[in-house]
Amino acid sequence: MTRLNPRDARARADRLASGEVTAAEFSEALSRGLRILTAFDQRRQRMTLAEVAAAVSLPRATARRALMTLVHLGYVSVEDRVYQLTPHVLELATAYLLANPLSVIVQPACERICAQAGASCTVAVLDGADAVMIARAVPKNPLYLGTGVGYRVPALHSALGRVLLACLGDEQREAFLGSVEPVQVTPQTVTGKAELRTLIEKVRSDGFAYVDREAESGFHSVAVPLQRWDGRAVAAINIGAHVDRVSRATMLGPMLATLRAASAGLRRQLI
Repeated sequence: MTRLNPRDARARADRLASGEVTAAEFSEALSRGLRILTAFDQRRQRMTLAEVAAAVSLPRATARRALMTLVHLGYVSVEDRVYQLTPHVLELATAYLLANPLSVIVQPACERICAQAGASCTVAVLDGADAVMIARAVPKNPLYLGTGVGYRVPALHSALGRVLLACLGDEQREAFLGSVEPVQVTPQTVTGKAELRTLIEKVRSDGFAYVDREAESGFHSVAVPLQRWDGRAVAAINIGAHVDRVSRATMLGPMLATLRAASAGLRRQLI
């Protein structure tokens, strides 16, 4: 058996100590393969073996075995000793989207709102420290290229994320705030935890979140929760636009009203 590096050894010890999973139930090989897949991103679209090994903190021999397995399965291709993801990876996301009725239900709503508002409309759920998009529609405008389903934004600094955090129970929200360190994404990003806590509390009382250029320069958005029939929040929906195209007043007026109407209409469909 391959010896674990110090980080993996600590992670396994933490899992066992917490009772999350036993050693017999956890596949280190599968974990390594998934870490390698997620190491590829916009900055690291193509990597050598050495770069992959460094990105996931694995010995080169271990990383090579995982990479060759992924190549054999069709998720990664290699040319001139440089590795990159293949479109086959999309099957993993497709499986989630097809098996998740929420995505199927809300995608048409995103498209309707996008057409009506002339701005992007997104539905997201909380995943770790991020809000991850599970449905999205954008205007036919070059400014909106490059982000879609699966794209992530920091939960602390986005309207979608703050709505999702506001919907958590008090203990869950405090645990989240205790485990995540705010990152200065733009000059406007709020990084003080006390101020962030106050902002999230305001979202909970107001029923919506408005974030101005904190997650992306020049971009602001407003979001509301999506609740299922029994009132439990299952996702968040937003409208976002560049500040020079849509004013704050419009965002907090007609755009917010559109989202609230859509949320009320979707509630009967969400189980």
